[in-house]
Amino acid sequence: MLIARPSLLLSGLMLLLACSLHPDVAAADKKVSKKTAKTTNSTSSQQQENIHFEQWKEVEVFISQMVNLHGFDEEKLRQLFSQVRHAESAKQLMKPAPPGKPKNWKVYRSRFVEPYRIAAGVQFWNQYAEALERAERQYGVPAEIIVGLIGVETIFGKHTGSFRVLDALTTLAFDYPDTPTRVTRMQYFRDELMHMLLIARESQVDPFAFKGSYAGAIGWPQFMPGSIRKYAVDFDGDGRINLTNSPIDAIGSVAHYLAEHGWKPGVPVTFPATLISDDKETLRTVLSQGLRASYTYQELSKLASSASADIAPQLKLGLIDLQNGEEATEYWIATDNFYAITQYNRSYFYAMSVIDLGRVIRQAREQM
Repeated sequence: MLIARPSLLLSGLMLLLACSLHPDVAAADKKVSKKTAKTTNSTSSQQQENIHFEQWKEVEVFISQMVNLHGFDEEKLRQLFSQVRHAESAKQLMKPAPPGKPKNWKVYRSRFVEPYRIAAGVQFWNQYAEALERAERQYGVPAEIIVGLIGVETIFGKHTGSFRVLDALTTLAFDYPDTPTRVTRMQYFRDELMHMLLIARESQVDPFAFKGSYAGAIGWPQFMPGSIRKYAVDFDGDGRINLTNSPIDAIGSVAHYLAEHGWKPGVPVTFPATLISDDKETLRTVLSQGLRASYTYQELSKLASSASADIAPQLKLGLIDLQNGEEATEYWIATDNFYAITQYNRSYFYAMSVIDLGRVIRQAREQM
């Protein structure tokens, strides 16, 4: 996707997922109760005042990099970080979920494809039909996919996050939980912190004004700062990008993101599949090919078949599994368009929820 011109970057933007990739934080996969979050917040609130990020060695190195590479004022950055609060609740929410019940696609789907989101989605589609049609013409991404994604992410702007993005990103950049991927993840969040500071400077907005998720994802589509600078677009034509207050900018930005991550206009997303082989080794090999379409239907047909007549012989495909706990696993044949959605969030469950929610909203709208 094209890089947004700095002169146009959000004069009031509050910027996600993914997933990076809409960070593989898998915010949609992890459900933490409000009670737990409130407890964590109250426990850590007294500690936050005693943490002075500007005195941390790693933060000093980061400040020097921002001064040398991007021309920031060192003293102003020190003052800025002296006001950053340690977001302990963001740190806790980033920890991997403890081992529990097996993954269950049907349960996961029910959280997103449900009456409230469907009704909100119909209203959203009706209100922004022109922008959705324009995005589909310009980027080739169907309106129902755009609607489904924004619906899964924030219920059409109703839940965009209340964390100060600077607090969340700084905490995760320098005090990420002790996990096997800690070093990699801290570098990722330092990069996002850099983009956040650049966005604030370019848009001349107070950095502390940006609110978002515990991972630092912002606005209707929950873009991370780096994704905003690369993929967000001024789709409403007002001269600035605002993913928090402009649903039309969100619509165009989601379509642009997917187009730049491999969406192919006019190509189906998935086909229902049935396993016809008990070759477990081949199945493991096919399922471990990563988030990409690697096979032709002829190559897959020895393992799985589909009753669909729409599978072109030259189309590149992959096989996905949707586990259902103790019940039988669902299998689907996926195209590059399915994998484009997984670049937003690296989860088969997430991508299929986007597809299903958008489809159900379209059907509900057509029946009105």
